[in-house]
Amino acid sequence: MNGNDAGILLTKVRKTNPLIHNITNIVVANFTANGLLALGASPVMADAIEEVEEMAAMAGALVLNIGTLNSRTVESMLLAGKAANNHGVPVVLDPVAAGATELRTKSAQRILEEVEIAVIRGNAAEIANVAGDKWTIKGVDSGNAEGDIKELAISAASKLHTVVAVTGPVDYISDGAQVISVSNGHPILTKVTGTGCLLSSTVGAFLAVEENHLSAASAALAFYGTAAEAAVRTVKDLGPGSFQMEFINQLSLISEKDVSERSAIEAGRV
Repeated sequence: MNGNDAGILLTKVRKTNPLIHNITNIVVANFTANGLLALGASPVMADAIEEVEEMAAMAGALVLNIGTLNSRTVESMLLAGKAANNHGVPVVLDPVAAGATELRTKSAQRILEEVEIAVIRGNAAEIANVAGDKWTIKGVDSGNAEGDIKELAISAASKLHTVVAVTGPVDYISDGAQVISVSNGHPILTKVTGTGCLLSSTVGAFLAVEENHLSAASAALAFYGTAAEAAVRTVKDLGPGSFQMEFINQLSLISEKDVSERSAIEAGRV
């Protein structure tokens, strides 16, 4: 995986316009939908128990986000996840604030037990807690890294038998045998609620057009970080409100050539 590969996948997403089924949290639904539209995918935000199986079956990817969790949405996620598995639709899990409460941790682990997950995307504390380690977490938007993030990605992927994307100042993506780092992005992303959630849905868009889950996740993170960098260059020091609007613009404006030239991707064996 390199910048050229990531750029090619971005073009493929835009040509395909995949349907991305999101069962997500109430805080980020609008931002996520607009972000997916901007980058070239087609979002649907459906969580009714009565329809999630049908919706997941016709989607290009399913994204499960536990940000504003309740018992009804957990059941919807399980139904949708199993339907996606039955129809060969890749599933992304965003275990928002896993480790903060017993409900969140156990719900994320139950989804992992009952649904085949293509990619788990979260910060270090979320991934560590889902994998059974006890890392500190505060709230739903940040986690304090207490260990080696690269090793966490590798060990969690091996333990959970899936691709794990641990995002932070440097992102690490691993399937347990390989590990890829992505250094694109900007700290201001942490000042806008929902940027992590939209990132998980972006991973879903790339999974919809690429069977190699490690490559898809890595390309999605590189594209997303490149768009953030471009937005910062445009708005400079105007603050997170201006950045948020320009970031949506850049998700649409960033080209295959931009991603190819600006992606900071390094791949290696474990």
